[in-house]
Amino acid sequence: MEQIGAAALPVIVGVILLFGFFKDVDVFDAFVSGAKEGIKTTIGLLPTLIGLIVAVNMVKASGLLEALCALCGPLVQGLGVSPEVLPLALLRPVSGSGSSAYTLSLLEQFGPDSETGKIASVLASSTETTFYAVTVYFGAVGCKKLRYTLPAALAGDCMAVVLSVVTVKFFAQI
Repeated sequence: MEQIGAAALPVIVGVILLFGFFKDVDVFDAFVSGAKEGIKTTIGLLPTLIGLIVAVNMVKASGLLEALCALCGPLVQGLGVSPEVLPLALLRPVSGSGSSAYTLSLLEQFGPDSETGKIASVLASSTETTFYAVTVYFGAVGCKKLRYTLPAALAGDCMAVVLSVVTVKFFAQI
């Protein structure tokens, strides 16, 4: 099975080359022009991505995440949810790698079959790194006005948090 996976890439490249040959396309020139366009796009997105990374690190280093968790913690506990899930809910829209690492630590600490582990798993897989996605997609097309996109995306993330908890608690009853 591993050999099939290793052979897949050369087969795909070969099919592309054959397709280009039969369609009379200069495949190498098409590749080079695509690579040039990709580099231009990357350079155009770089300042925005650097700004996002700096903002994420500032939020982590400033203690804002911990302050928000302390503020919302009693409300979450009152709803019968483990307060350890709250940092994941707040971190997920901002940082994919940070939220993945935090999800892993929750799974190691509480176990994947615990309610906290299940909520963390559902939450991590049903939410989006909203700020990263908006930064990349809107930055790629040069759009500066987010208008309704960001509020709608964050509302979707909030609903995903609520429904993650509700879903796990509902299926625990069955």
